[in-house]
Amino acid sequence: MRTYYIEQFGCRATQADGAALERQLLERGCTPVSEARAADVLVVNTCTVTASADAQAREAIRKLHAANPDVCVIVTGCYAQRAPEELSVLPGVAWVVGNSHKPQIPELLETVCRRPEPSLSNAFFPLSAIAPASVAAKPRHPAEILVGDIFEQSSLPTTPIFGGEGNHTRPTLKIQDGCNSRCAFCVIPFVRGKSRSLPPDSVIRELQKLSAAHYREIVLSGINLGTYGRDLSPRVEFEDLLCRILDETTVEHLRVSSIEPMDVTQDLIGLFASTERLAQHFHMPLQSGSDRILAAMHRWYRAEHYARRGELIRERLPHAAIGADVIAGFPGETEEDHTATLAFIEALPFTYLHVFSYSQRPGTKADSLPNQVPGAIIKRRARELRALGERKTAAFRQAQIGRILRVLTLRQVESDQTATPALSTNFLRIHVAGAFPSNQWLDVRPLGSEGTSLTGRAVEV
Repeated sequence: MRTYYIEQFGCRATQADGAALERQLLERGCTPVSEARAADVLVVNTCTVTASADAQAREAIRKLHAANPDVCVIVTGCYAQRAPEELSVLPGVAWVVGNSHKPQIPELLETVCRRPEPSLSNAFFPLSAIAPASVAAKPRHPAEILVGDIFEQSSLPTTPIFGGEGNHTRPTLKIQDGCNSRCAFCVIPFVRGKSRSLPPDSVIRELQKLSAAHYREIVLSGINLGTYGRDLSPRVEFEDLLCRILDETTVEHLRVSSIEPMDVTQDLIGLFASTERLAQHFHMPLQSGSDRILAAMHRWYRAEHYARRGELIRERLPHAAIGADVIAGFPGETEEDHTATLAFIEALPFTYLHVFSYSQRPGTKADSLPNQVPGAIIKRRARELRALGERKTAAFRQAQIGRILRVLTLRQVESDQTATPALSTNFLRIHVAGAFPSNQWLDVRPLGSEGTSLTGRAVEV
């Protein structure tokens, strides 16, 4: 029986792909192992959103091969789709499988631990792609490359993903993948393809299963969630999907991972304000507070449009979390542009920031732009943005002290531990005095803060 280990990198979408792959492998009788060194086959699921993500994947592959030279390595994911040749020459790599062919990895894996026969030829892989005689045999180099046109991909395999600090209490369900936008800095459309959605009935079924398994909070994720359903026939709006979920499932709490600002409408905000079952949490990518840079990035809004969305959220949901992605050092960004971004963020009710240093991505429009910003300047601007984000987060935490927050415990602690970690509907970490089971709702009064978390006590309401 074949054993496998999946090494995950990147965003929730990539992790969701890995979870879907694992479900397929289990259905085919493959056995997971807890350590890479014990596996017959190692699948490395990569990210390519930045140059550092590429470097991290390459380094991990080298280390994994050094620890177990006999393991057969299959590299897949976004980096494999973008630059398969770079990965094919790394030690131990036998196959590089792009996102375009990722659904066929389980079939490929079935051939890894047996000697090839003429009957192995199939619709997906030529005999040359599945020829290694056994795992023990050293795979030849360069590796076989299985990458096709990602824009022909129409399927969306999905499986809830677990893990992280939530310790399996807050599963994430990917309901959308790909992107039809062409932001100048972003390589994701070229490695994930066009926007495609999980049909509403499938979403409902997956959520019903999770709810029946007593998961209280579920996170909906996607590459561009606001475009959910626009590829379906008949077309479905994201807001309508949320209404169906509220009407047709018993999911207690639903959190939306990220949504573009132009998709945050008055009606959507009104829906969030109308029920406690939707988390008071909006993550809206900003990228820049300078209209000049937003135009160069090919973003579809300007600073005043974004600001109005933030103001509408704060008017209807005064204590909601509002987060944003921001890029430091986009080509041509001047000190005036950077200062405008700082001032814009300072003026709006942000509660946290995700700051990214601009990274050149081959194939994107920004890669060939003049006036690339020197690395030292990018690092300094990123530090300033992060410092501002930390101040905004600290102020938001302070404003919650004394209120009653509804929180979900993230993991069970030992009886002799003094506090239980939990997460509030408005995305605040809080350590609750006492030992409580995981996956339990508590009403908590924050009494202070410690590091990046609040501290508080459970109360009767």
